[in-house]
Amino acid sequence: MKHTISILVENRFGVLARVAGLFSARGYNIDSLAVSETQDPEVSRMTIVVNAEDERILEQIKKQLNKLIDVITVTDFTKKEYIERELVFLKIGFDKKNLLKLKKLIVKRKVQVLEKKIDYLIVELVDDQKKIQDFLAEIKDFKISELVRTGRIAIAK
Repeated sequence: MKHTISILVENRFGVLARVAGLFSARGYNIDSLAVSETQDPEVSRMTIVVNAEDERILEQIKKQLNKLIDVITVTDFTKKEYIERELVFLKIGFDKKNLLKLKKLIVKRKVQVLEKKIDYLIVELVDDQKKIQDFLAEIKDFKISELVRTGRIAIAK
């Protein structure tokens, strides 16, 4: 089961390494990690997505996170109501034959075109992970030369 965990931490050197170390020490790969300052520059929010089959080990990780001196709060959104989003940038190659099809997909998915060149577009899509995956599946026949994703961020309702 995928868990989305939000951690407020003091914005200090080494905090990210200590937090990530707790997951890796228990054999969990972090699927997604987004970190940024909050409205207070001395506090950062980490949003971590981890696939955890054993709930007991994940509970142990959360307890250990709460014991770290730089951690302010730990919230597991998995069983709560929350809104999640992810940002993806794509550089999509096209030719005259498939440009119309690409334009239709962009309009359908409300994708923002950031730059248009003679043979490629750079686009931005902000949405939940499922809708991003759906869009990526729809454009699989196009040449994607670059794809950059932020990882999931979340906020409680």
